[in-house]
Amino acid sequence: MSGQTPDDTNNRVVAITLDEDSIGRSGPDIEHERAIAIYDLVEKNLFAPEGGVEGPFTLHIGINDNRLMFDIRRQDGAPVVVHLMSLTPFRRIVKDYFMICDSYHQAIRTATPDKIEAIDMGRRGIHDEGSRTLMERLEGKVRIDFETARRLFTLVSVLHWKG
Repeated sequence: MSGQTPDDTNNRVVAITLDEDSIGRSGPDIEHERAIAIYDLVEKNLFAPEGGVEGPFTLHIGINDNRLMFDIRRQDGAPVVVHLMSLTPFRRIVKDYFMICDSYHQAIRTATPDKIEAIDMGRRGIHDEGSRTLMERLEGKVRIDFETARRLFTLVSVLHWKG
């Protein structure tokens, strides 16, 4: 795992739940992305809340009073910390991400491979921007690597977009 040090073995998320009240209606493409993101994230991640708390951790993600909520607990359920972050920095990115995802899913049915590849590059670029924004918002709160941020951004997008 990039960015992982030998003492990071337990600095990981072993289970993720999403607040069911926060999840908007979404189609099968979005549900598929969510399931893959959760699976991939649990399989391989770096997640270390500041303060030297030992993991592994569980993470509950939701939206609370128009703020993104990360409820971090130890694997046994003992509370570690709850971080609330403004959704404002994510609004434009998530909107752009879902617009380009819609274009991508339409294109894979009818467009040429070159057109699909161009749309996919744009989609990945917006996804990377959202991942970097998430890393910035978690700075000083939780140490994560870029791949973990990418998967978390996918989950944040599912919660944030009430399609």
